[in-house]
Amino acid sequence: MSTPEQEAVGRTATMSDAMVEAVAHEMRADEEVFYMGEDVADYGGIFDSTTGLLDEFGRDRVMDVPISETAYLGAAVGAAQAGMRPIAELMFVDFFGVAMDQIYNQMAKNTYMSGGSFSVPMVLTTAVGGTYNDAAQHSQTLYGTFAHLPGMKVVAPSTAYDAKGLMHNAIRDDDPVVYMFHKRLMGIGWLPAPDGPKTPVPKEDYTIPFGKADVKREGDDVTVVTLGLHVHRALEAAEMLADEGIETEVIDLRTLKPLDRETVLESVRKTGRLVVVDEDYRSYGVTGEIISSVAEADLDSLEAVERVAVPDVPIPYSRPMEDAVIPGTDDVAEAVRSVGE
Repeated sequence: MSTPEQEAVGRTATMSDAMVEAVAHEMRADEEVFYMGEDVADYGGIFDSTTGLLDEFGRDRVMDVPISETAYLGAAVGAAQAGMRPIAELMFVDFFGVAMDQIYNQMAKNTYMSGGSFSVPMVLTTAVGGTYNDAAQHSQTLYGTFAHLPGMKVVAPSTAYDAKGLMHNAIRDDDPVVYMFHKRLMGIGWLPAPDGPKTPVPKEDYTIPFGKADVKREGDDVTVVTLGLHVHRALEAAEMLADEGIETEVIDLRTLKPLDRETVLESVRKTGRLVVVDEDYRSYGVTGEIISSVAEADLDSLEAVERVAVPDVPIPYSRPMEDAVIPGTDDVAEAVRSVGE
């Protein structure tokens, strides 16, 4: 039996188009679904995250909001608690600080604090990542910040196929979901994407379950675990390394909460060597969590380990300096070589 991805051969989409397609389907299916954020109506989202939605659904369901994240994210929490299913876009994840009370003390906790008397079925979408010289307040990734805090599910697609399936699942989920999309993967004209994110995507709706990582490339020598943009950098490195006789297995986590530790552990038991790659900061983050999970479950299987992440400094504006702190393909390849020695 063929998979939906196989059935979609010949029809490809960018990640932004795939996300919009999923949102539009859910808005047609459920009148309680609506989208709100800065520049999401007339402009269509600065990363093309809402292109065409205003024309079909109108301003009552695709809402531009004032530049007050505190206000509109709080409104989204209230709407979700009242039975609606808002999708609220935080333009850049870096802006979370001005609305952290609404995100963490309300969105993430209110179901728990109400004793389960109501749910908060909302999606918080937000753009993450650097590589385009937008300086320290618009270039962070911060997967680990949200994954660290209980009460929210956290997803991060790396391809159009995954983006659509995860978006369907996020909107239908009765818990709050933080949907983190990397700007470099969206496929917008002014910010070119690598080749990998544009994939076959079925026209029909489908879901990708949370907590299920995807083995994007199989290999027997080294396991590379990553997500977002760095899935593609890891795959590029794997092709380079194959010419050197090193077969690298690349695992795309896809979701951080819940986290698929079993797929990672199964791969490491096969290869014995682990490299974790992340565009978030090195300390107290995803890299440490993955490594400790493997060590706790089966330390004997782990012969060598390395992590590749952003050093604990603000993301620089200068292009050469930004390139120096955000891991590239060569950095991934070098880490794989180091654990294979």
